[in-house]
Amino acid sequence: MDGLIRTLSLSLVLTAFVAVESRGLRRALAAYVAQATLMVALIAAFAARHPALWVWAATALVTKLGLMSWLVARALRRGDGREAPPYVGRAPSAAIVALLALGVYHLVHRHAGFLAPTTLAELEPHRTNVAVSLTLLCTGAWAVLSRRDAIKIVLGVCLMENGAHLSLVSLAPGMRETVLVGIVTDVVVAVFLLLHLAGGIEARLGTRDTGRLRALRW
Repeated sequence: MDGLIRTLSLSLVLTAFVAVESRGLRRALAAYVAQATLMVALIAAFAARHPALWVWAATALVTKLGLMSWLVARALRRGDGREAPPYVGRAPSAAIVALLALGVYHLVHRHAGFLAPTTLAELEPHRTNVAVSLTLLCTGAWAVLSRRDAIKIVLGVCLMENGAHLSLVSLAPGMRETVLVGIVTDVVVAVFLLLHLAGGIEARLGTRDTGRLRALRW
């Protein structure tokens, strides 16, 4: 089971890279759907040892894989599905994401006990999961900061949420409060509001390019 959890966890890094660097928004959404599936599988894998987590796994199936994927897919029905030009070009961005992911992963993997001073953080697959969770947080933050397309920014927020949830389920799988915190911190409402705002921007400006928001001042 530990080997399965580690494989699922490392696969999250690949899906995050594709979600951020794909210029086609539908391909980016497909990468997020794959990552949501992996997250549900990860929570279910931990639930095999901690049955209380099955509630969270079921909730994540509905919210991450169901509602959030559907909300983004619905937003993509408008437009041609191409991402608005980002602040950073394709090649430099891909290089930055790759270096960021590798650097954060190796740093956290080597010093997981210092960054997360718990017994579990020193053990596998929890140590790998902590490293992956920080990698997802940084990758999602990069998407939020470097992208101008509102849909890609929303996907960046979703990546950050998955990173936070991975650390939670990895470091506190047996705590009774873990299920409640995991459900309460779900960002499906925030995603709905952000996509609603993105729709308003597109209706007014004819684009989801957040760099054009300054035009609303006139």
